Amino acid sequence: MEKVFGKYRAGGEGQEAHWLSVADLMAGLMMVFMFIAIALMRNAFQERDQIREIAVAYQENQVAIYNALMKEFKDDLAHWNASIDRDSLAFRFKSPDVLFEVGSAEIRPRFKDILEDFFPRYLGILKGFKDSIDEVRIEGHTSSTWNQRVTDTKAYFLNMELSQGRTRSVLQHVYRMPSIRGDQPWVQRQFAAVGFSSSRPILRPDGKEDRAHSRRVTFRVITNAEIQIRKILEESG
Repeated sequence: MEKVFGKYRAGGEGQEAHWLSVADLMAGLMMVFMFIAIALMRNAFQERDQIREIAVAYQENQVAIYNALMKEFKDDLAHWNASIDRDSLAFRFKSPDVLFEVGSAEIRPRFKDILEDFFPRYLGILKGFKDSIDEVRIEGHTSSTWNQRVTDTKAYFLNMELSQGRTRSVLQHVYRMPSIRGDQPWVQRQFAAVGFSSSRPILRPDGKEDRAHSRRVTFRVITNAEIQIRKILEESG
């Protein structure tokens, strides 16, 4: 105790020495806390700067991929009835009469011809951004209808099965193309076939579902910015 608080001596002098030692201890603790706070703030600023750098790189990368896709396909979009969304990097094929047989996962001949032209060129663009791509999703979407004999819930799950079957058909078709045989391992690792049923409909300006345009197939690029940010947070935690 004498080492911590100082030796007590009789009279006012000893008492004063005792309280001075306590004050010195408190001051020391405050200095320790201050250094800890500074270190934490420094780490927080570094983490913030790292996340900001990733966010900037993410935006620049999104723009670069979008510009590359537009440069390659701008002359094809109209006659394919397709579009490219700048924000989500979704390449949408929007003509249901071209895509599949009604109620079937069988690809129509016209869409097969489009895929034969589209996919090798699309893959060629994405290969230039391999390091920043986490996944490429082939997404299938349907309208909310099935027929009048089933409930809305039944229609949703029937459309889920249909949308999943259609995206698998598309993935199988492009995977088997002789022109991309050398890239099959990368396609296997990075591509996924996902069916969304009617969960993401296209709406008209009045808020009602546009059933025709809701039936679509989308190739969507997902970059790895989110994974990099999560890694920073985990390392700092």
